[in-house]
Amino acid sequence: MDDQVDRLVSRVARELGARADEVTADVEKALRRDLPALWETPEMGRTVSKNVAEYIVTGLSGLARSVEPELIEAPPGALERARRLARYGMTLDAMLRAFRLAQGVVLDRLIAELPRFTADAPLVSRATRYVVASTTGYIDRTSEQEVSAFQEERDRRRQWRLEMVNEAGVRIGTTLDVARTTQELADLAAERFADLVTVDLLDSALHGDDTPGQDRLAVRRVARAPAAAREAQPPAVAARQLTTCVDGSPTARALATGRPSRHHGHQSLDGHRIHSTLVVPLRARGSTLGVAEFCRHRNPDLYDDDDLLLAQEIAARAAIAVDNARRYTHARATALTLQRSLLPRHAPRQSAVEVAHRYLPAGGQAGVGGDWYDVIPLSGARVALVVGDVVGHGIHAAATMGRLRTAVRTLADIDLPPDELLTHLDDVVLRPSGEASDDPDEHLGETGATCLYAVYDPVSRRCTLARAGHVPPALTSRDGTVELLELPPGPPLGLGGLPFEAMEVELPEGSLIALFTDGLIEARDHDVDAGLTRLRHALARPEASLEAICDTVLETMLPDRPDDDVALLLARTHALGARQVATWDLDADPAAVARARSYVSRQLGEWGLADLAFTAELVVSELATNAIRYGRPPIRLRLIHDRGLLCEVSDGSHTTPHLRRARVFDEGGRGLLLVAQLAEHWGTRHARRGKTVWAGLSESAQFPASAFAG
Repeated sequence: MDDQVDRLVSRVARELGARADEVTADVEKALRRDLPALWETPEMGRTVSKNVAEYIVTGLSGLARSVEPELIEAPPGALERARRLARYGMTLDAMLRAFRLAQGVVLDRLIAELPRFTADAPLVSRATRYVVASTTGYIDRTSEQEVSAFQEERDRRRQWRLEMVNEAGVRIGTTLDVARTTQELADLAAERFADLVTVDLLDSALHGDDTPGQDRLAVRRVARAPAAAREAQPPAVAARQLTTCVDGSPTARALATGRPSRHHGHQSLDGHRIHSTLVVPLRARGSTLGVAEFCRHRNPDLYDDDDLLLAQEIAARAAIAVDNARRYTHARATALTLQRSLLPRHAPRQSAVEVAHRYLPAGGQAGVGGDWYDVIPLSGARVALVVGDVVGHGIHAAATMGRLRTAVRTLADIDLPPDELLTHLDDVVLRPSGEASDDPDEHLGETGATCLYAVYDPVSRRCTLARAGHVPPALTSRDGTVELLELPPGPPLGLGGLPFEAMEVELPEGSLIALFTDGLIEARDHDVDAGLTRLRHALARPEASLEAICDTVLETMLPDRPDDDVALLLARTHALGARQVATWDLDADPAAVARARSYVSRQLGEWGLADLAFTAELVVSELATNAIRYGRPPIRLRLIHDRGLLCEVSDGSHTTPHLRRARVFDEGGRGLLLVAQLAEHWGTRHARRGKTVWAGLSESAQFPASAFAG
């Protein structure tokens, strides 16, 4: 470069440098005209303006001092501003266009000023070529540095976003708990993305109530980060508080449209001056569940479009986890409600045993299972004790449990022995598999179950038990000794074709028998043998009542959230002695009926039931007559005075009497009809040798004249 050009360019640069503010204003005007999107984010526009102004001052200063173009350095802080523009979400194309627009404005001003300082046209021409070359080289070199810094920042942020999304996949949705899942979202975002995060769920979605007419703007605050306890000022919306979004607000629009939005501008929230906010709906499976808001008040950077995309990504992951959690919670609550509705609410009134029971659903993700228990009064003052466990969890297991419990009660009502009852129950379990639909969507998995069935007779103090794949019961004697009853093993229900075997034991009065499911003794931290040992120790502790024993057993055996559901049934045996039971052998002779009536009359007088004698004599007369006429020896009459009066006549025949209505001119056929009218309930139970026909009478029983009317 010759000296004339150098001096001319230096003079022009000094002149323009003195009016750098004018040049900067012209450049900003051009940028606002050609790149208006920069000023949609005020911070971005201000950063670009400052960057341009410093480049103009630095460039003109270098030309004024005749510094070689390749030696003119970029303004201090230019690279940091490039990184900041990347964080603001400015595109690389917009940044390069801003450089070229600024270069064009400054270049035009320089070229326009040259003729004012000389009339030498060739000199102006040479100076113009020099200015163009110098500014172009300066811009190319410095912009290349800024582009490199810009790309590094974008790559860093892209990598950071990828890590953020991956971390969200790991940290959000670790449990099937709605509150914990939303708090995990808030905690993650508050640590790395926002200064304040709130999560609100629609009240209808939170409670599983999507019926029409629900307020679609009613939300409940389920999560916030940082926690309110760390804040100087209490939050405007408390945890779990129900609020209604203002119609037309960003939150209301997000709930109504399902679209996210980004907002800049100062607003006050919980004592903080918020300057940038992202409002992102939580959507899963086509439904809006709630909304998350990400706010900044300490971090000076504004949220950009990339930040909005990141918030959408982690919110979408959180929404799926929240939806899974609420669906699980709803299904578990439904199954638990079904389960509890199918279990006995109160133990029936009977004198054979004193009972206490507990049912605990599984904690964690296992859900409600199919464990159940039952206490069933039987004829002869006996009682059946049942505990069972259906394979699986959820509504299907609970429904299967209800079906099996109903089947057990039905089979118990016909007084089947325990081993025969389990055989019929096995058929009940097998039957649905043969009726299964071919539709794979309706496949609910294999059905299996275990069961323990025991019948206790307080008269003989003998207990008959049989099990189908179930854990054996524990027996505690009056001296505190605890033992497991080694019952014959039986296959689980649902296998079919295999026999069950019963065992009979004599229980002293006051014995405690514990029936339970395997969830009581099995856990992750110990094996079955260790669980049985702990159970023995728990049952051996002296307690004031069966309820207290139940509590002690559960506290000893179970953690806060058991891995499997648990059913526990405790029964303390009672005995009916000679003062409550009277037995006579009858001859197979019609004349024995009269003697039977006299036995009854005399015995009821001793028991103070003389008012019931007439009704009881009629019932016993009919039962004894049927046994003598249609049965075979030996014939026996037994009276049991318990809560009422139980009359039993047994014989050696297996012929079952049937109730029928006699026609007007029939001479017989009215005996069982009379028994059915006089007794509260009656029935027949079969034994291996013969049968027993029984009838239960209450002290208020009266002769039903209407039974023979017309």
